[in-house]
This record gives sequence, C-alpha cells and structure tokens, in this order.
Amino acid sequence: MRCNLCPRKCNVDRSVERGFCDMPWQAKISDAFLHYGEEPFISGKKGSGTVFFSGCNLKCVFCQNYEISQYQFGTFVTEEELAEIFLKLQSKGAHNINLVTPTIHAYSIKKALVLAKEKGLKIPVLYNTNAYENVETIKMLEGLIDIYLPDLKYYDDEIAVKYSEAPDYFKYATQAILEMERQVGVPEFDENGVIKKGLVIRHLVMPRYVEDTKKILLWIKENLPRGVYVSLMSQYTPYYKARNYPEINRRLHPKEYKEAVEFFFKIGLKNGIFQNL
Repeated sequence: MRCNLCPRKCNVDRSVERGFCDMPWQAKISDAFLHYGEEPFISGKKGSGTVFFSGCNLKCVFCQNYEISQYQFGTFVTEEELAEIFLKLQSKGAHNINLVTPTIHAYSIKKALVLAKEKGLKIPVLYNTNAYENVETIKMLEGLIDIYLPDLKYYDDEIAVKYSEAPDYFKYATQAILEMERQVGVPEFDENGVIKKGLVIRHLVMPRYVEDTKKILLWIKENLPRGVYVSLMSQYTPYYKARNYPEINRRLHPKEYKEAVEFFFKIGLKNGIFQNL
C-alpha cells in the first residue's frame, strides 16, 4: 500500500520508506486525556477525550506543538490499543473523542474507530485537522466522524508555502471542508450545549496577515451555510522557528484581532467564537 492520504501524494510504502511526514504506517500518539481547554461547546464540563497524534503533514514554523508534530515525540500503538484508548476516554465521561492532527494516521484511526464502535463507543468523534487534506481521505471517513474541526490557516499560497511548506493549501483545504460540510452539516448541540454533530472552522489570526484572514472569512461567508460556526483564534505565539521570521516573531496586536472580529460581523457572519488576548 502506498500513501497518498494528504495532498503531498508521496506515493511511498511507509512500511519500508518515508514520505514528507517521515512517519511509518503505525499510529503514534503523544498523549490522551480529558481536555478542558477547547471551545466551551467541545470541552463542556466533563472534558473532550483528546488524543494527540505524533507527526504532521505540515512544517509550520510557529507550531506550538512542535515536539509532537516535528520531533514526533510519542508512543506507537496498535489499532486495538487505540480503540481501547477511545473506550477508556468514554468511560471517564468524555463528551467526545477528539482526534488531533489525525491526517497521516487516517487508516489506523478508521480501523480503530470501527473496533471501538463494535465494543460500545457511542460518543461523538471529532476530527481536529490542519485542513491540508485530500477529499478522498475525508470521504473514506464518512459515517465515522460526527464533528469536523478544520483549522483553515491560509488563503494566499505564498504565505502557506513560506510558513508551512504547503503548496496549494487553500485549494485543498477548501475542497476538503466542502466535503466535511456535506457529511455533517451545520452544528447540532445536546441539551447541555455540547456539540454532537457538525462543522466548526477554526482560523488562527496571524500577525501582519489580517488581510489574509479577511479573505478566508469571505470565502466562508460565500461558500458555506450561515449556520456554520467559526472559531476566530487570537492565541498566536511565536514558538519553534518563528524567531527566524521577524514579521511573525511577535504576539498578535489587539488592534489586529479587533479588525478581524469587526470584519466577521461586517460581512454578515453569524456564529463566531472569539478569544480574549
């Protein structure tokens, strides 16, 4: 089997060689726990059952989880072990199973979810992705994922290549997001206000690039149902190699985030989640 899970389409057999992500087929995780720091309707009161997968198909120079994504800190697990992790998180009261950076492990995740569901996994499954996805991979997961949480990072291809080595990022990400919306639709919530199904788009506002943010918000406005939620994040911090890029080697200015939030409302977007700086 050759890997073409993400837009890079390395076409390598990861059991004997490595592609861009430099990972074998076997899933690797850095941690699994009840996470209370996600959006309130994801974490709820009991926490989101979060599984952090090691490795990544992007090379973001500002990655706050670079030890996991780039240095691949973690432990290899079998699909059976991964299924048991999902079930253990459910037994602890998790509102959902939150798969963080799952793309390159999609085959293992699919098999583990099937096993877990056969053994009683009932809570919603959330696919928490950088959005650099192939539509075919998202289609492969149909029926197993209840909530999609893509981080739509860039509009401009030059920016995507410079900071994440991701050519044609916006094209691939938006194609994938349209497929996600087709599968799960706009968010639906339980009686406690915790999401049980639907699409939520994250976007991290970056220093200097508010105009890129505006283009992304306009695309969302023009291409997705009004009920889709947008989480507009202000938490950018210059981690990892950001010091080598002076233009983004700082925190976001309040006026930059304010400009992004005002534009959100100006164009008529409805459901927004915002952060304090």
